[in-house]
Amino acid sequence: MRNMSLRGLILVLLLASAAVLVQACRQSEPAEQSKQPAEEATKPAKQTKEPAEASGDGDLEPIAIELPREQPGPTPEAIRLSKYVEKHVGKPHLMAPKGTTNVALKRPVRGSDEEPIIGELKLITDGDKEASDGSFVELGPGRQYVQIDLGAEYNIYAVVVWHYHKQKRVYYDIVVQVSSDPDFITDVTTVFNNDYDNSAGLGVGENLEWIETYEGHLIDSKGVKGRYVRCYSNGNMTNDLNHYIEVEVYGKPAP
Repeated sequence: MRNMSLRGLILVLLLASAAVLVQACRQSEPAEQSKQPAEEATKPAKQTKEPAEASGDGDLEPIAIELPREQPGPTPEAIRLSKYVEKHVGKPHLMAPKGTTNVALKRPVRGSDEEPIIGELKLITDGDKEASDGSFVELGPGRQYVQIDLGAEYNIYAVVVWHYHKQKRVYYDIVVQVSSDPDFITDVTTVFNNDYDNSAGLGVGENLEWIETYEGHLIDSKGVKGRYVRCYSNGNMTNDLNHYIEVEVYGKPAP
C-alpha cells in the first residue's frame, strides 16, 4: 500500500507538472500573436505616405510666356549708374502649378485715366505685346493706374508687365496690388513696390526699378488670391507720361 501511495504521488506530481507546462505555453501564445498585428499596424502608415509624395498638389511647370519681337537699342548710361535699377535678368521664368494660364487675356480694363492720350484701355489685355504704333496706351502725367477685372477669384502666381519697350527706359513708382474689392479699400495685397521714396503715396517699396525690354517684367505673386489686379506707375525717365503695352496675369481658379 505504501508503494502504491508513492507511485500515486509521483503520478500526481507528473500530471501537475504537465498541466503547468501546458498552461505556460498557452499564456505565451497570445504574446506571439499580439506582436504580429503590431507589425502589421505599421503598413498602413507606409501606404498613406507614398500617395502623399506622389500626389499632384505640388506638380509645377514653367509658365509659358510668349515674347514679342526684340527692339534693339543702346542702354542710356544714366540707367546703368542708378543703384535703384536691377541688372538685366533675361527672359521671365517662373515655376507654377500645372494648368496656370494667362487669365487676364481679353478681360475688361479700367483706370485712373479713362480717356487716354493715345489708344484705348482694352489694348492692355488684347494679347498684342509688340511695340508698334496702335499697340500701346498712353496715360496722362503723374500717378496713374490701370485695373484688370479677372471676372472671378484666382490664385495669382505671376503678373507680367510691358510698359513700352521700343526704347530702353525706366518707369517710376511701380506698384502692383491684388484685391477682391474693386475699389481697393479692403483686402488689398501689394505684390510689388519699387517706390523707394514713397512719392506715389502708397508706401515705401523695397523692389528695384527695371529697364524696359521686349521681355517685359515678371512679378512673382506667390499664389495670392483675388479678382482684381491694379498696376500703378508715375511717369518715366523720358517724360511724365505713363504707358502700357500689355499686362498678363497668370493664375488658376481659386477653390
